[in-house]
Amino acid sequence: MSDINTAKDFFEACETGKGWAECRAYCHDDASFSCQAGALEDTRTLAGYADWMKGLLGPIPDGRYELKGFAEDRDRGTVMAFAVFKGTHSGDGGPVEATGKTTASDYVYSMEFAGGRIAHMTKIWNDQHALQDLGWA
Repeated sequence: MSDINTAKDFFEACETGKGWAECRAYCHDDASFSCQAGALEDTRTLAGYADWMKGLLGPIPDGRYELKGFAEDRDRGTVMAFAVFKGTHSGDGGPVEATGKTTASDYVYSMEFAGGRIAHMTKIWNDQHALQDLGWA
């Protein structure tokens, strides 16, 4: 399987809330994670991030993505996905009671590969925009 196909399968599993149990098939067990966003400042592993995404779909049960682009840089062993996360805070959970507010939040995954599996992922995301949309900040 090529890196871009592995990345697409990981992206789909992660964004639909499958958690680390399913996402790990596409990653190194010790895959790292980084994101310069307050909501994820303590998340350092891809396992932690995959489970965070799974948890996000509790308060935002209609959470979904609109894929805008997928690209592979073979020379650097990197695959990038650009998407918009959309959803409404209508479920239980989150920092406040359900607000009924929606978000459409741009983000990018930059997935670095080693040996055909994801070794590190950086998420580029303006969490404040999304949190304000949802009434969480």
